[in-house]
Amino acid sequence: MGQQLLDIAFNARPHSIIECSMPPANKKAQPSPVMTLPSLKDSVRAAQKEVDMAVVFHEAWKPAAYDLELHKRLISSYAAHTFNAVRLALRREMLMALMRIWDYTDESIRIGSVIDGIQRNEIVDALLEERLTGLSKQSNMCVRDFETQMRHDIQSSANEAIFLFKQYIPEQPKRPVLDNLRQLRHEHLAHHQVNPTNPNGPAVSDLQIETFYQDTATLISKLLHVVLGVAHDFSEAAESLSMPSGLFWASVRGERTEGHPEYRLL
Repeated sequence: MGQQLLDIAFNARPHSIIECSMPPANKKAQPSPVMTLPSLKDSVRAAQKEVDMAVVFHEAWKPAAYDLELHKRLISSYAAHTFNAVRLALRREMLMALMRIWDYTDESIRIGSVIDGIQRNEIVDALLEERLTGLSKQSNMCVRDFETQMRHDIQSSANEAIFLFKQYIPEQPKRPVLDNLRQLRHEHLAHHQVNPTNPNGPAVSDLQIETFYQDTATLISKLLHVVLGVAHDFSEAAESLSMPSGLFWASVRGERTEGHPEYRLL
C-alpha cells in the first residue's frame, strides 16, 4: 500500500516555473527583496539544517529500499504494512527537507536569491573583509598578504555553487527533475490537490532523486564555505549514519522469521 502511494505520487509532473526560485508561471511572480549579508547567512544556516535532516532520513531509508534480505524477512509478514508506512514516511520527509531548500516564497530559504547574492561584488568584498578581520585578531601577521588568495578561494567555491545551481534552471537537462519533485511536494506531500496536474512525461527515478540529493548537499556545502567560512561535508555525516541504520534494520523481521518474539511457521 505504501509503495503504491509513493508510485502514484511520483507519476506527477509540475507546472513550468519561470526561475528556480520563483513560483509557477500561472501565478504572478512578485520580485524578491535583495538579500543582505545577514540574510544570506541565515538562509545558508537554515539550508544546512534541512540537508542535515535529509541525510538522516535518507540513510535510514536506504536499507529499507534496497536490502533484499530485509525484504525477504517481511514479504509474507503482517508487519510489512507498518514497514511500508515507515519506508514511505522516511522518503517523504527526505524529499520535503530537500524541497524546502528550493522553495521560492519570501519567508523560505530562497536558494536562488542566495546564489544571486554571492555574485554581487559588495557581498564578496564584505565576506573577504570579515575573514581578514577575523584572521588579524588571531595572528600578528600581515593578513593583507593573504587577501588575493582568500578572494580566489571565496570566488572559486562560489563559482562551483553557481554551476551546480544553474544545472536546475529552465532549459537545462536536470530541470525536469526539480519540476517533477516540486509538483510532488506541492500536490501530494505538503498539500493535497483535489485535481492534480496530469502526468506529462516519465516519473522521476530513484537514480535522479539520488543525484538531486547529492547535488543539493554539495551546493549547500559550497555555500557554507562561501558565506560562513566553514567546511561541512555532508557525505561524512551520511557515512557515520549508515552503520547505525544498518544495525537497526538488521534486527527487523516478521513473525514468520525465526528470531521474532511471535515467530511461528504457517
